[in-house]
Amino acid sequence: MEIPYEVSARPDTGLYNAKIGIWLFLASEVMLFGGLFSAYVFLRIGAAPGYWPHGFLNVPVGTMNTAILIASSVTVVLAWAALKMRQYTRYRVYMFITILCGIIFLVVKLTYEWPAKFHHFGAFIKPSAMAKYEPYLGNNFIAKENLEKREDLPPRVEITGDLVNEEALKDDSIKEYDINMDMVNADPTNPQMDRPTFMQRPLSGKIAKVDKADVDYASMFYPSHSAFFQCYFLITGLHGLHVLAGIIVFTYMFLTGGKLYRKNPEHMANRVEVAGLFWHFVDLVWIFVFPLFYLL
Repeated sequence: MEIPYEVSARPDTGLYNAKIGIWLFLASEVMLFGGLFSAYVFLRIGAAPGYWPHGFLNVPVGTMNTAILIASSVTVVLAWAALKMRQYTRYRVYMFITILCGIIFLVVKLTYEWPAKFHHFGAFIKPSAMAKYEPYLGNNFIAKENLEKREDLPPRVEITGDLVNEEALKDDSIKEYDINMDMVNADPTNPQMDRPTFMQRPLSGKIAKVDKADVDYASMFYPSHSAFFQCYFLITGLHGLHVLAGIIVFTYMFLTGGKLYRKNPEHMANRVEVAGLFWHFVDLVWIFVFPLFYLL
C-alpha cells in the first residue's frame, strides 16, 4: 500500500508529509532552546555584580566554528539542488563536505574548547578579603573609572588562570592556591588587559598566592564552577548532540542513498530537504549561542 503525499505535496498545505512533520518537530525544538536561552538571560540579569563572567571563551575559535556551520548550511542546500537537477555525483560531493564540516565543528568543541575550560581555574574571593587582593582585582581603579567616566563597570571578585599546585584542590594541608594569572588579574589597572578581546591572551606568568581561607569557592571551569558554565556546557552540549544527530543522518543518506535515488530521485531529494531543514535549525541555534556566550 502506497502512503499518500510521501513524495508529492498535499493540495491543502502544499507540503508533503515529511515536511509537515519536520516543521512540527522544529516547533518543539524552538520551545526547548527558547526556554534555555530565556533561563540564561534571566540568570545573567539576576547575577550579582562581578559574578557573571565575560570574555572567558575563545572568540576566534567560536568565529571559525560559526563560519564552518554557515558553510555547511550552504553545502546541504547545494546537495539538495544537485538532486533536484538529477546530478547524483555532485550531490555526494556537497553532502560529504557538509558531513566534514559537522565533524570538524564537533572535534574542535570536544578536543580543544571544552578541555581548555577543564584546565582553567578560578577562585572567588570573599568580600572581607577583597582589599588584600586589590593588586590582582583592581577594584579601586574600576571605582575611579566609574566615577570619572560615568561608567558602570562591575567589580572583579575572581582571580583566574592556571592552577600551578593542583594538589591543593584535594589536600587540606596545603593552605594556598598558586595561580598563574590571566592578564586581566596580572595587570588589572590596564584597560587593554580587560576582557573581552577577540584574540585570546596568553597567561601572564605571574603567580598569585591566594589563601584558601580568603576564598568563597574555587574550582576548575567545570559546570559546577558557576551558573555561567552550567548554562554554557548545557546549551553547547545539547547543541552538539543535535550536530551529531545531523551528521549521523547525513552519513546514512550519503552511504545508502543510491538505491533510493535510482528508484525515486524525487523522494531522495525530499529526504535531503527535510534533513537540511533540521540542519539549518541547528545552525540557527548556534547563531544565537555565539553572540550570547562569546561576545556579550
